[in-house]
Amino acid sequence: MKANRSLKPVRENQAFSLKDRLAEDRLYATAKRAKERVGQRVLERTHKGLKAGGVVGIIAAPGVTLEILPKIDGENDTVRKALWSMLSVAWDLRVADGELAGLDKQRSMLEMLIRLFANRLLEAVRRGLPRRYIGFEEDLGLLRGRLNVVRQVTALAARPDVLACRYEELSEDTPLNRVLKAAVKRLLQLTHSAANARLLGELAASLEWVGDSPAPLKEPVRLDRTNTSFHDLHRLARLLLSGDWQSTTRGETLGFSLLFPMADLFERFIGKLLERSATSQRVSVSVQDPGPGVLLDRRGQDEHELFKLRPDVVIHAPTGPIVLDTKWKNLDSKKDQLNVAKSDIYQMLAYGQAYGAQRLVLLYPWRSELGEKGIIRSWRVQGTQTPLDIATVDVGEPSSVPSTLREILAA
Repeated sequence: MKANRSLKPVRENQAFSLKDRLAEDRLYATAKRAKERVGQRVLERTHKGLKAGGVVGIIAAPGVTLEILPKIDGENDTVRKALWSMLSVAWDLRVADGELAGLDKQRSMLEMLIRLFANRLLEAVRRGLPRRYIGFEEDLGLLRGRLNVVRQVTALAARPDVLACRYEELSEDTPLNRVLKAAVKRLLQLTHSAANARLLGELAASLEWVGDSPAPLKEPVRLDRTNTSFHDLHRLARLLLSGDWQSTTRGETLGFSLLFPMADLFERFIGKLLERSATSQRVSVSVQDPGPGVLLDRRGQDEHELFKLRPDVVIHAPTGPIVLDTKWKNLDSKKDQLNVAKSDIYQMLAYGQAYGAQRLVLLYPWRSELGEKGIIRSWRVQGTQTPLDIATVDVGEPSSVPSTLREILAA
């Protein structure tokens, strides 16, 4: 499948329409398949056409490609750069500033990912592909390796001119290399960039002696110290291959999607940043902490915890735990309660009780109408001295988020 038309990017939860009904149907069909993997609605039909769900990323169907960006302030290029920064933190892609500057020239997130993958793989391939010894058994005129005595005295008993040999050779045809080759071949079909196509073509030539894999995501790849420089590349290749949708009968590519639920991405982004800063602040951070249950069920001599809690982040500080939960929702500064959902407050109260928290923090994306970033409202849980802070960070400027988080936690 070669997509030949890129639609104008849309924002999450935004409605849009296509004049080409067939292209719209193909896009919707690909989105339905993607829903099974991301666990939530990707596109839905409306009287205006299609509407994006709470996901970001790329959907490609035969003849059409759609990019979905976060619903944050800024032009598309600025928002795309912010999204890329969030993804690089959330998925440990470790993109240097100079590398990111080069990626910014790409006109879509898909092309940015392709360029990152191609640049890194080309650099690694020039240092040498990982190889491994593969065993062979052949009947040769001269001894190579060891003699297969059993075969020699049975099947070849009447052939003194031939020796049954067992030997090993270093080969580039490894499971890891087959996964990388599959990603290169797939991206060659997807890219619209001539520069990216040239890089991928060079890579395809370098991987000529690597076999084709019928199921690259099921390859028994072994990552160890001998192929350390390829660990990140393998993770990125799997990420790119995981969005492929193919016909099981004819092998035709039905579409491609690389999508991230925005609420999950926001949570992962904040968690990773807090984990990175923990060592310098004498605290420990638990992301998606498997916490205690809020109720105890006594049966005989045993007690069982019920309704176990799992807050987004628990910061274990010297003065006591701080429970922080992320919410990818819009606050409304014109309302006394800022449009904070009651269910979210009740959830935080349960966290505070179960963890004996000294502070509770609900963290939202910042928008310009909210004024200052950081803590915008501080409430106190009735009957206690426990504060519940409503705070924001500007994901439109990801580089500012670490300092804002430090200010929030130090308040």
